[in-house]
Amino acid sequence: MAKSRTEQLVQRLRDLQANIENVEAAAIVSVDGLPLASSLPAGYEEDRVSAMSAAMLSLGERISSELGRGELKQVYVKGENGYVILNAIGEEAVLTVLARKEAKLGIIFLELGRNVQALEGLI
Repeated sequence: MAKSRTEQLVQRLRDLQANIENVEAAAIVSVDGLPLASSLPAGYEEDRVSAMSAAMLSLGERISSELGRGELKQVYVKGENGYVILNAIGEEAVLTVLARKEAKLGIIFLELGRNVQALEGLI
């Protein structure tokens, strides 16, 4: 039996977490802030992560546009305990990744680029 689109997206997120060291969580969110798929540990609210991701993406797009940086590709926030990385998936969605402070950003960015291309075909 073929997997649904949501099941395929969730599996892709789980694979991303399993294959990239220090990635704690991942979610795919519509630009409107609606959750499409997620692989979040206990304690994270899918709706809250989705709403914040969409808000950050929107703000990032405005900043990029207003300051002449072109089309937004990625936003990341560095906190005391790690990173929140938002990567556009086409014009309809965003991939949100939570990574520990020990994470190697170069590896994460490389893998996210590869995963975003595959996700565009699923969304």
